[in-house]
Amino acid sequence: MNLKLVFLFIVSALSMARPVDLPKVRTAYIEAADSEAATKTLHKELMSVSKTDDKTLVAYKGAVTTMMAKYAKGIKEKKNYFKEGAELLEYALEAKPKSVEIRCIRLSVQENVPKITGYTKNIEEDKQFILDNFNSVSNKNSKDFVKGYISKSEIFSESERQLLQGS
Repeated sequence: MNLKLVFLFIVSALSMARPVDLPKVRTAYIEAADSEAATKTLHKELMSVSKTDDKTLVAYKGAVTTMMAKYAKGIKEKKNYFKEGAELLEYALEAKPKSVEIRCIRLSVQENVPKITGYTKNIEEDKQFILDNFNSVSNKNSKDFVKGYISKSEIFSESERQLLQGS
């Protein structure tokens, strides 16, 4: 096979594999909370994310994978999606334990999963971590995502929301 042709094929294949855009993922994650179609689309988009990528993206992939369990057919498939997603999320948090956004992502999953999953043990810990460290978040998009989550979460009281309003 012609070497130029092989090179051209490789270059075109690489150009088709576009990187995942974190700001778009944040927006899509919010939409996925209420939509099967949005969940499946985001899950497909995050398929290329691996543990070597940005740990925040790994956390989103984990969270969306747990959300896929809601739409899976059969107990085994639901369990597999949930287990894989929770493992990715915990991996991301182990790699970046001081990330307010990753803590918020885990909190969003734990707040919304059925209690029977047993994946609700870190709710208070994550909530307190977010409250204690919110002002240290320097990335505006990350801060806006966390603030948006807090504004809708039933876990945070009105007075706790007010504390973060000026931040």
